[in-house]
Amino acid sequence: MLSPELKDRAVMITGGANGIGAAMVHAFHRQGAKVFFCDCDRTTGRRLAASLGERAVFDYVDLTQERAIVAWVAAIRRCARRIDVLVNNAARDPRLDFRRTTARAWDDLFALNLRAYFLTCREAMPAMRAGASIINLGSIVFHAGPARLCAYVATKGGVLGFTRSLARELGPRGIRVNTVSPGWVMTKRQLRDFITPATRKFILRQQCLPGLIQPDEIADVVVFLASEASRAMTGQKFLVDRGWHHS
Repeated sequence: MLSPELKDRAVMITGGANGIGAAMVHAFHRQGAKVFFCDCDRTTGRRLAASLGERAVFDYVDLTQERAIVAWVAAIRRCARRIDVLVNNAARDPRLDFRRTTARAWDDLFALNLRAYFLTCREAMPAMRAGASIINLGSIVFHAGPARLCAYVATKGGVLGFTRSLARELGPRGIRVNTVSPGWVMTKRQLRDFITPATRKFILRQQCLPGLIQPDEIADVVVFLASEASRAMTGQKFLVDRGWHHS
């Protein structure tokens, strides 16, 4: 579905080189938006931007560094003047035994998975006008609470709380803030590192709907939340998990 109002809009996406992020870059590019995306994967990010042409701009950004985020957003503002959509997607999900998790590992994960969301929002917000949309990526794991993901689950719980409060704070300016929480998405990394025949069977047992979730299914919901079709929605959590968690 095309959303004509997204044509020529400035869209920021973190973690846009691979997986769900790359699917979102493609989705917004198809809408005619100008997409500014960052990643720590220089090679793939540059290749993706080159394949899409001048409406896709890639930058290498270390999202754990405040100065890097400030500089990246400032560069976008010089180019685009205003920012219409911000998608906070970049995150890591390491499997860590709680007893062996160091304070450094915990802090590093929060720096990328939560603090970076705060910093991108803080820096982009002055360039946002009424009708702008912020979409933060959460995760089904917040509801499932699996073992060996305590740190990751904690960051995603923080994303939900951050979204709710920021929606209240930015609402008077007409800026919407929502969370999209994907289920288990079949990205190349997940397929390579975690998906086995047994895992596939487990996922399908948990879901209401058959089939495995693909990155473009998440991207379509994010585009919807950036469009005027969702103009009355803010402060909300949208589970895109084929019915894994329902209550």
